[in-house]
Amino acid sequence: MSTPPMSTARIIDGKAIAADVRSQVATGVAAFKAKHGQAPGLAVVLVGEDPASQVYVRNKGKQTNEVGMRSIEHKLADTTSQADLLALVETLNQDPDVDGILVQLPLPSHIDEKSVIEAITPAKDVDGFHPINVGRLSSGEDALVPCTPSGSIILLKSVQPDLTGANAVIVGRSNIVGKPMAQLLLRENCTVTIAHSRTKDLPGVVRAADIVIAAVGRPEMIRGDWIKPGALVIDVGINRVPRTDPGSEPGKTKLVGDVAFAEAADVAGAITPVPGGVGPMTIACLLQNTLQAANGSRD
Repeated sequence: MSTPPMSTARIIDGKAIAADVRSQVATGVAAFKAKHGQAPGLAVVLVGEDPASQVYVRNKGKQTNEVGMRSIEHKLADTTSQADLLALVETLNQDPDVDGILVQLPLPSHIDEKSVIEAITPAKDVDGFHPINVGRLSSGEDALVPCTPSGSIILLKSVQPDLTGANAVIVGRSNIVGKPMAQLLLRENCTVTIAHSRTKDLPGVVRAADIVIAAVGRPEMIRGDWIKPGALVIDVGINRVPRTDPGSEPGKTKLVGDVAFAEAADVAGAITPVPGGVGPMTIACLLQNTLQAANGSRD
């Protein structure tokens, strides 16, 4: 049996790049504080006891404080009514000390997420999900942009600063990643295809791509032989799957992306790992959005 080839792809270090973004934000926060007398404030609302959301909110709070911002947390019971949540959002909308508002998703099933997102004033919508921010992004205006796509663009440009003319394929059409990612790539003068589960010959579509954005939510769906040699691969997927490596304990799990990493790394020009790729960028870009919102509202 022949020895498999060594990985040729450059591994894009999301942790290091996110640290650079946070450092830039911290510098901006210091300047903001010197000018306005207080730091920007980010309000995060968590409804219920979802373990993943709790960890995420804790990390957000820690990193918010580390860059010198004020972290304002509201933790509500999972029995909280939609009316009470909307009332809290309106209070935060009116609070001049709150520059950014984030309601952690998912919400309990009795609460309509769309209504809550639309209740946040667009100038404080640091998730970038409000229809007004979505519309501004799609029409090329300044907007608060969803954090994961924004971070993905930064990762791409860390490898290839000018993306002009690249053929980009996004696998996944969600409002959170796929659609805003397409708008950002268009801004970078890419030719953009949004592919999905019903795309005919999906492997063939992906093989034509200079840039692949995997955001479909299916573990290791995109195989190495789907990747064009030298392509840039951004893996947005975070999937927890059972460990199958020899000697692993029963019941143990691991995180994998939507791309079969080992296979793709033999072919791609650069690729993000999971974990340690896109994930760290999401919170860094949230902090960036909060500073942008603060500067927009106070100046």
